[in-house]
Amino acid sequence: MDLPFDVGDLNRIENFLGQGDVEASLPALLELRDAVEEYVETECATTDEVQYFCFSDAFERLAYRRVEGDPRTLVQVGAPFDRLYADLAFAYIQSQEHALARDALMLAVRWNPMHCAYRLDLAEVFHILGDRREWASLLFSVLERAADAAHVGRAYAGLGEFFLDEDEASAAAGCARRAARFAPEDMVTRRLITHLMEVASDAAELGEDEATAALAAQGIPTEPNAEIAICLIMCATDASRAGDRNEAARLTLRARDLVGENVVKALIQLVHESDAELAAERGENSEEDRDANA
Repeated sequence: MDLPFDVGDLNRIENFLGQGDVEASLPALLELRDAVEEYVETECATTDEVQYFCFSDAFERLAYRRVEGDPRTLVQVGAPFDRLYADLAFAYIQSQEHALARDALMLAVRWNPMHCAYRLDLAEVFHILGDRREWASLLFSVLERAADAAHVGRAYAGLGEFFLDEDEASAAAGCARRAARFAPEDMVTRRLITHLMEVASDAAELGEDEATAALAAQGIPTEPNAEIAICLIMCATDASRAGDRNEAARLTLRARDLVGENVVKALIQLVHESDAELAAERGENSEEDRDANA
């Protein structure tokens, strides 16, 4: 069965959506959605052995493996189903249909669980709908998966607002410090810092150790997930070996923005040493095979 649409189809609809023409874009998106659902029913059956995704690149696929520990065979779908559902959610939000936007974003996350912008948008929709538990849970899930500093910052800022609402001002202060570190110009970060100063100025003045301890006491990671940084460096190494210096640099910079330059240098060294050990093992095994066949 042929794919239900190609990127060109979606690009054309997104042009209308970007111009604010929901009246024209929504019916077109719904038509593509119906075609996708028919295609998925016949061509993308999930089993205990196989799952289908729409990862953007090799990094997302690798990161999913390491973070989720999913042992199934991962099959890449040849069309961006995740983008379709994210576009559909955007159109619903413009129409103030937040429950429908929630459902669409949940499918966007299903097709690309490593795309943290979808998770952040979904968290905000749950917040609008009054579901505080899912709001906080999704923000937490971003900290486990985020590969971009801006996404880390937005997640901490959202959690800071959550803790302020829960009268956990010290934890909110810990979030605010990290939001300012990773996303200092983000509107959500600025709003959190202003809110914190207004309602809990004493907490805003806490020392770094106290704020970090308060955050850790709530079970919130105090740093981005090192596994994500490792995946970025592994993919950067692969890109460099393939001669794609621009991609290698881009991935390395993303890792640096997450964990800092010193940690990135250590990770690069670790990956190189691991690769060298693996190459040596393969060499020894090849020699043993040749000796056995001699």
